Amino acid sequence: MSLKLDLPFRLPGQQPVNWRRGRGRLIAAGVAAVCWPPLVLTMAIWPPLNWVPGRETDWRLMLLVLGAIAIPLGLRLVKNERERSGRPATRLGIVWRFMFYGGLLAAGLQALMAVVMMVLGLFEAGSVWQAMGATETTLLIYGVMMLPPAIVVGVSYALWAGLCVAFLAFEHAPEIPDRLGVLSSAADASPSA
Repeated sequence: MSLKLDLPFRLPGQQPVNWRRGRGRLIAAGVAAVCWPPLVLTMAIWPPLNWVPGRETDWRLMLLVLGAIAIPLGLRLVKNERERSGRPATRLGIVWRFMFYGGLLAAGLQALMAVVMMVLGLFEAGSVWQAMGATETTLLIYGVMMLPPAIVVGVSYALWAGLCVAFLAFEHAPEIPDRLGVLSSAADASPSA
């Protein structure tokens, strides 16, 4: 088997795709996307110690709940964008959209968590100086030190979700034959800018 990679549309993931028919494939893609292997495997090997929602909740549970909310929203965004503009038209475009928005979501939620933890630290402080120290420490830990790992985890989770959606919810779009020569004449008549 020889690969011909001389043109961009021959690269893997560059072929046009359409939604698969039926809701079963979409639901399967969503469930598979939520079940990111590092979460599922580590939860099976090391079960969470604290299932109760709060400050000490296992981060894997929070990430699983967040994925169960964010992935259907991502599917809705891709659906709306495809209806509006026809893009993303390829599997690579679908994966890229999930990775981009997953990284943005992870960064935004980490920044929000830093602000919430900072405000909680202000209320728990006994004096102005303790409040200033708590603010500095909280912003350094949650706002600076934990931001890159949060983005890496968010992009990794979104990469898995994008691959699941691109391969389970979409199928290769068939070539449309140009029977009347209309498609080639329309491409030739378009002005090149």
